[in-house]
Amino acid sequence: MLKVSHLFLIIISALLINCSPAEKYPISGEQCGPKDPVLDLDASDCVILPV
Repeated sequence: MLKVSHLFLIIISALLINCSPAEKYPISGEQCGPKDPVLDLDASDCVILPV
């Protein structure tokens, strides 16, 4: 039962994110723009350091 509920939550989340307008961020709803700080991010910025 737990797997079914997890799958349901994942599907609902994916549908909600896909239905968001392209000019807004899907979770926060903030307006996207050319000066967004995320445009400067690179894959190397997302490395998790070992503890």
